Amino acid sequence: MRPSPYNIVAEVSESKYFAVVNLLSGHADMLTRQEYDHLKHPGSSPKREFVKKGYITDPEEEELRFQMARIDYLERAGQEELQIFFVPTYQCNFNCSYCYQAPYLSSHGNVSKSVIDAFFSYVQRHLGDRNKYITLFGGEPLLPGKGYKKHLAYFIDQCAGYGLEVAVVTNGYHLKEYVDLLAGASIREIQLTLDGPEEVHNMRRPHKNGAKTFHRIAASIDECLNRGYPVNLRMVVDKDNINALPGLASFAIDRGWTSSDLFKTQLGRNYELHHCHAPQGKLYSRLSLYKDLYHLIRMYPEILQFHRPAFSIARFLKDNGKLPPPLFDACPACKTEWAFDHTGSIYSCTATVGKPGEELGRFYPDVSIDREKVQQWQQRDVCSIELCRQCNVQLACGGGCGAVAKNNSGSLMEADCRPVEELLGMGISTYFK
Repeated sequence: MRPSPYNIVAEVSESKYFAVVNLLSGHADMLTRQEYDHLKHPGSSPKREFVKKGYITDPEEEELRFQMARIDYLERAGQEELQIFFVPTYQCNFNCSYCYQAPYLSSHGNVSKSVIDAFFSYVQRHLGDRNKYITLFGGEPLLPGKGYKKHLAYFIDQCAGYGLEVAVVTNGYHLKEYVDLLAGASIREIQLTLDGPEEVHNMRRPHKNGAKTFHRIAASIDECLNRGYPVNLRMVVDKDNINALPGLASFAIDRGWTSSDLFKTQLGRNYELHHCHAPQGKLYSRLSLYKDLYHLIRMYPEILQFHRPAFSIARFLKDNGKLPPPLFDACPACKTEWAFDHTGSIYSCTATVGKPGEELGRFYPDVSIDREKVQQWQQRDVCSIELCRQCNVQLACGGGCGAVAKNNSGSLMEADCRPVEELLGMGISTYFK
């Protein structure tokens, strides 16, 4: 018998306690210092409760449990819904300070009817046996112009004809002009971005013509909620605007957004992916962001009415009263996520779409796919990444993002590590008394 190599032990912030979590056994507990020391060094007579809950285990029994859990995971993964991204254009009407797509926004073409037909033909032929929905992505997918809008209307009609829900990732500037058109399909959600209250947002996300954009986006959010469209409001954060979070939270609360069941939020960390306009000194690591976020919530608890950070698995544990199942793979690319664009190219995910050299094949004018490249994405999980196999937090981290790992190291089979223990310690302190 020995302590499980899958024990995750976190020192709970601003307390004398430790949290122990084991995703393989499905148990979580709070420990005193004495109990924690006994868990680390159980000796010849381990605590019976630790054995019962899988914190101290027989290696052979635990290996069998691991393999059974992985089989269960693979079975669930094969049945999960597909999110299929489609980029009708890489053009954008905003001049955001941190745009990672800027180097390859020179693709000025827009979608055509023949490409749309080829896209839906490919989806039905090659992805037709999975539950799925479509997400319009960009660039900016909701641009003005009679010809462009006509083609997008045809795309929406095709989604409705095939019974596919539609999500839209948009900056929201022209959204009000599209709401009637979008009514022709079943809308999954509309994702928009505000980077803080008016003054902060307008500095970070101006229109290319210099126009301010905050109030127009806020009005679009009102319109969506009034029409019954779910809204996912995203704030892209770095060290320049993190202190604007309480102000944006108060704005959303006062506007009545947070009282709607149709409204949810996410924080997007501004980080270097392929390219980043923002100076590197402004960027957060994942851990440094959550440390500042933790302290902001302590000072401004109303933030939690606007956004409840995951803090790894802490929020899930609070909301569900149990742990999530083991996460063998955190990268959805070529598994539950695919990306296509108006040029006829196929990509693994939103993090690679549009980047030269990341193409996996084509769906227009002819169909081709690089099976070897696809298999590399599909085979990536904690069992194929050497660093993950030796890591106690692997089943909470899942190996991280494959695109980030490849961008940082040149290899898909490297890990994009997550500071699980530190995040868990802050999350337990935030969500549990």
